[in-house]
Amino acid sequence: MRFSITAKDSAGVRQTFSQVAETREELISRLRAQKLVVLDVREEVEPRELPPVWHPSWLRPVTCFDIETGLRQLASMLRSGITLLKGLATVQEQAFSPRAKKTWLRVKERVFRGESFAEALGAQPRRFSEIVVRLSEVGEKSGELEHAITRAADQMESRRNLRTIVINALCYPILAVLMAIGVSAYLVVAVIPKVSEFLLAGGAELPPLTQSLMDFSAWVSVNGLTILAVMCGAVAAWFALRQAETGREIEDAMLLKLPVAGRILRLSGTALFARSIQIMTESGVPLLDALSTSARLMSNRRFRRRANAAHDGVMRGQSLADSLSPAVEFMPMLVRMAAVGEVSGSLPESFGETAQFHEMMLTMAVRRFGMLIEPVMIVVTGGIVGFVYIAFFMALFAIAGTN
Repeated sequence: MRFSITAKDSAGVRQTFSQVAETREELISRLRAQKLVVLDVREEVEPRELPPVWHPSWLRPVTCFDIETGLRQLASMLRSGITLLKGLATVQEQAFSPRAKKTWLRVKERVFRGESFAEALGAQPRRFSEIVVRLSEVGEKSGELEHAITRAADQMESRRNLRTIVINALCYPILAVLMAIGVSAYLVVAVIPKVSEFLLAGGAELPPLTQSLMDFSAWVSVNGLTILAVMCGAVAAWFALRQAETGREIEDAMLLKLPVAGRILRLSGTALFARSIQIMTESGVPLLDALSTSARLMSNRRFRRRANAAHDGVMRGQSLADSLSPAVEFMPMLVRMAAVGEVSGSLPESFGETAQFHEMMLTMAVRRFGMLIEPVMIVVTGGIVGFVYIAFFMALFAIAGTN
């Protein structure tokens, strides 16, 4: 059975916690042997999962923001003296979506059965990242679980913000290109053939520009299905290539070499890596564990390989700066700050400064990218439409000149 206990230690500090024992009397004897003054002991009721009732809200997935919000709420309650089980029950009740409620209920059930909080989180790796589990484990061992949970939520927030910035930066040009392709396809497939009939009915010799446009439209109309099949095959081949580790690494390496988007990805990866190392080392996670955990957080395979290589180098006795020096994918400042942090003994502070600087640079790079790509896409789309209009106006002038 699990009991909720309120007691005072030898210094008179009031504590609220929970423990597992066979009977209430056995638990009280154990606490008194630890020189604790027992104020209250209550048996906690085992949580029971209610049968699920389907609702459209079940379609909503559990997001990183749901987990982050729950962790912050739990940390606030632990700081106020609420026991872990009661805090988890409150987080479960206050969760927004049914799937999030079920996630926190599973954590609560495992904690009630005697597992540690970190073990309960680790049982759901799709919901709780390894860094959250590691920080929770360190927090339980040090007795500062609420602080560790807050740091985990901070890391999740930092990662979510970086991901949002990068996605917003890359989605705009992709959507703009798709719109340009859509406009061009509509003109070529739907508009040009109808106008071509009108121009050919005029009987005049068409200008070369107009004739080439009409020939291209006719070619697309005849070979449209073949073009579509080739495009679908290329997309399928790309997805198949991404499933292989080598193919994914080649793709990630090519993305980092793109003119503007590559710099954005490098800034994002550097900021994420530095922030993860800072948070974990500040919380007491050993450097080797912090490196291996940070490597698994990196979605880009090139970054992940460099982080794993740095972990292996440190394990062999190299300094962190020397282990990171071959990692050209990271921004150069990371290696310099790692060397300064190792010499001065302030590695978390050095990585915190590095993360803050590159997050600022990332925000500026995204703004500049947006300012650059918008006029480019306007010019490209306008050029396509303008080319079609000019071609047909030249044809109309040619027809008018013959009449």
